[in-house]
Amino acid sequence: MSDRTINQQPHTPHQQSHGELGAHAPHVHGHGSEPDDFAVQIADSVESFVLAVTEVAKGDEPGSAVSLLLLEVSQLLLAGGRLGAIEDVVPEDRFEPDTGPEPDGEQLRERLAELLAPIDVYHEVFDPYGPPEKPNAFRISDDLAGVVSELQHGLTHYREGRVSEALWWWQFSYLSNWGTTCTAVLRALQSLIAHVRLDSPIGAAPDGADTDDDGLTDEQLEQQAGDLMAAELGLGR
Repeated sequence: MSDRTINQQPHTPHQQSHGELGAHAPHVHGHGSEPDDFAVQIADSVESFVLAVTEVAKGDEPGSAVSLLLLEVSQLLLAGGRLGAIEDVVPEDRFEPDTGPEPDGEQLRERLAELLAPIDVYHEVFDPYGPPEKPNAFRISDDLAGVVSELQHGLTHYREGRVSEALWWWQFSYLSNWGTTCTAVLRALQSLIAHVRLDSPIGAAPDGADTDDDGLTDEQLEQQAGDLMAAELGLGR
């Protein structure tokens, strides 16, 4: 068990302004109670995302991988927006119940990395409201595997009947991590499609950036990424 008042206090979400917008927390239930419509809808969105990313990672349909991920990340962010717009969810227990061993997401990460190899690395400014900084390199595979792991943690609570605990965790982790992560991934995926649809070449990575390119030149990476997206969108190159 973890004491949320000690271990998670520095990152506890504060949303005083949401009350002014008329956004109120849903009625949440304790262990053994039936979840309300809001909880069911959020849980359905979370589970749909986890299942979809897992299926995409199998690589059975590589030609639709980017399009499917674009849709799934967009839909998950809608659920996250709903969590962010309500007042703080307050769980019943002071201590977070132990969910047991966390699922190993390494296999999912490796499969996604192999599937998305030419376009896996992207660059993002972490905090648009922070001081000016150089873009950092991230990997879509790492990000998605991490988001799935966080969502599964809440799903374990939900499936065991701890509805308020699940909603609290999804709201907290959305505000502290996976909301930002998914927003960055969505920008990267949308940019890929825009580059191909608008016939705009993908630019070279900044000097010294981690591209995880296995020795490929920028031109080869650009060609691979363009070919992958063109094949997916049914465009000739």
